[in-house]
Amino acid sequence: MANPWAGEVALVLDGRRHVCKLTLGALAELEAALEAGSLVALVERFERGAFSARDVLALVVAGLRGGGWQGTAEDLRTAEIEGGAVEAARVGAQLLARAFALPGPAAR
Repeated sequence: MANPWAGEVALVLDGRRHVCKLTLGALAELEAALEAGSLVALVERFERGAFSARDVLALVVAGLRGGGWQGTAEDLRTAEIEGGAVEAARVGAQLLARAFALPGPAAR
């Protein structure tokens, strides 16, 4: 089960549930893959709704890899994502939000 307090988000690929998480290593991989200049720039793109399919793909791959998945972007291109592109974008946005959110009083 995905733990939102640990920054985790679930995604179903080819009928199998995976846990995604943007670890520091996954964030570094994402930054390199997107050549975004900074992760803040990537977050701002998502906040404005100005993200591309490439952004979503790289973000989901980084999250999956942070969760222990051993696949590649090519593997994800051929996988069936339950919920399609909309679900992939939602998962990506949640990953970013959870990776950079400060815990609230309830988390203490």
